[in-house]
Amino acid sequence: MTTVDHAVDRAVLPAPRGPLSAAVVDALRGDPPAAGLPEPGSADPYGEDLQLALHVCYELHYQGFAGVSDDWEWDPALLAFRSGLERVFLDALRADVPGGADLEGVLDELLVEPVDGVGVSHFLKDEGEWWHVREYFALRSIYHHKEADPHAWVIPRLRGTAKAALVAVEFDEFGGGRGDRMHSRLFADLLVGAGLDDGYLRYLDHAPAVMLATVNLMSLCGLHRSLRGSLVGHFAAAEITTAPSATRMAKALERLDAHPDCVEFFTEHIEADAVHEQVMRRDVIGDLLAREPELTESVVFGVQATELLEQRLGDHLLTAWREGQTALRLPL
Repeated sequence: MTTVDHAVDRAVLPAPRGPLSAAVVDALRGDPPAAGLPEPGSADPYGEDLQLALHVCYELHYQGFAGVSDDWEWDPALLAFRSGLERVFLDALRADVPGGADLEGVLDELLVEPVDGVGVSHFLKDEGEWWHVREYFALRSIYHHKEADPHAWVIPRLRGTAKAALVAVEFDEFGGGRGDRMHSRLFADLLVGAGLDDGYLRYLDHAPAVMLATVNLMSLCGLHRSLRGSLVGHFAAAEITTAPSATRMAKALERLDAHPDCVEFFTEHIEADAVHEQVMRRDVIGDLLAREPELTESVVFGVQATELLEQRLGDHLLTAWREGQTALRLPL
């Protein structure tokens, strides 16, 4: 049976977190063109204000916001404002990762599973409580509501085997042609199973900058042809690391006797992403760099930036939870 979506589920504009996000939110409440948008200046590249402002700008290329004109998407002044935010963010990322051209070494590191792992999925598997899991789901919804969407932007920028193989991976991410099996839909089902709201970006105001930055990286790389190698690197990093963490999450949820829809989202990823890892590494990256070897450092950057931001998010979550505090900006 085919599921029909009768209405577009658009997010509402979020509450500003500083002058940059206030400026863009205020602008979007009216009609284009934009006027008087500020320069980012010395804004914290990973801070709440800049990351929210950037996320709001990027959302205009996805589903947009309720009550906001679609004409804002290509407003020249707003694009110039976004470009300034991007420069600050991208400069910080490039300064904070090692860089280089050792792609095989970087990818091999992703496959190493330390015996004494201490990441978020390890914590949830071994000692996490239900409230930890629900917070994690709410935060990750910012990512999974648009799972695989930004990676689709790289398709027309690839050729040959790299393009065909990436499309094959995307086909699986989008449910193999079935709307009810799209990974974004499965995550929405997970949210319902956990007693959470499955509305699109419902938890945007709850999500701190460390969560927004992980999604902003995908959008940044997806919207710039010059960063096509980095987007491929990001996609590869996500696919390589998902299967082990999904295995731990499934065990955590089974221990906590979670709803089957919560478990299914992760079991769906265990086998699929193990296959995707090989396709991304051999067929997508291999063919891309055979054609454009000059993109090697860009692919490396994409992998390293992904890991940097995921590590920052993990540190934030574990620090808060181990202190018995919420990791969210607003309580559920």
